[in-house]
Amino acid sequence: MKAQRVLVSAAVGVGLGTLLLPGAALADTTVSPASTPVGGTVVLTATTCNPKSGDALFRVTGPDRDQNVRSTTAAAGGGLSAELFTAGFTLGTYTVAATCGDGSAAGSATFAVTPIGGAPAGAGGGTGGGGSVAAGAALLGSAAGGALILARRRRHAVVAATA
Repeated sequence: MKAQRVLVSAAVGVGLGTLLLPGAALADTTVSPASTPVGGTVVLTATTCNPKSGDALFRVTGPDRDQNVRSTTAAAGGGLSAELFTAGFTLGTYTVAATCGDGSAAGSATFAVTPIGGAPAGAGGGTGGGGSVAAGAALLGSAAGGALILARRRRHAVVAATA
């Protein structure tokens, strides 16, 4: 009976993870690294854009920016990429939305600009870090809930056996 309860708890955790992870795993636009100090460089990549269809356009928006960056090179893993130098950027989180040369949307991602030598100013995420964090939190919550249920049932079984 105990093994069945453990399996049910594990199945619930895996099920929640399966539901929440696809959005994070299928990101079409990435930013690497996910955070950089002021004056650093990030690489913007639209993985699903075909270089034969023309340049990708990356729209960068954030605390002090609303600018477009055109792709400059074909990415090693496929798609198109551009480098963005963050000199003069305000600290904070920026969103990058990509559009392929054929006009199709290629997704979005975020990155953080941090102080030089300081702690991150915001949550970066080359792949839309929110989805990964939510999936991790859901799995952790499921595991904690399963452990709590098992502990309570085990305690009740010990009390009933000693009575």
